Amino acid sequence: MSSTPSLDPVQLGAYFALIEASSLLKHAVEQQLQDAGGLSYVQFQLLATLGDSPAGSRRMTDLADGVVYSRSGLTYQAQTLEKRGLVTRTPSAEDERSIVVSLTDDGRSVLGRVLSGHVALLDELLFAALSRSDVEALADILGRARDHMRQTPPRSASPRRRRKTASGD
Repeated sequence: MSSTPSLDPVQLGAYFALIEASSLLKHAVEQQLQDAGGLSYVQFQLLATLGDSPAGSRRMTDLADGVVYSRSGLTYQAQTLEKRGLVTRTPSAEDERSIVVSLTDDGRSVLGRVLSGHVALLDELLFAALSRSDVEALADILGRARDHMRQTPPRSASPRRRRKTASGD
């Protein structure tokens, strides 16, 4: 008879604490981003990722991998940001199949407007209860967990399945 794998009480407690803390933080962050800039969390991630890029632009596929979001979901979010004038989308000069998303001046302005409140919220909710060594340990632990999880390519980087034709090809 096979046994069901289980977590010990410490593992279970760590898991539930991580999920609950993540949910509480994400809820508060989403509210702050919406209030300060009319942005969803994913839209903020996109703008922040573009803002950190030296050229202020990235390929859609790279953005999807970085923010762990589906290609279709990212396309919708990029279209929404483009309609607001916060990003532009253009065909890639290097690869005709790729689309490049670029941050506009208005996008930089919105990002700047939400960033100070975002940082203040993180300081208040996440970092206020932790010492510097706690933050360093947390960064190390979560970084290792993330890196381990990223060993499996994100869905957006996986090869697309080919549809079968009526002839079975």
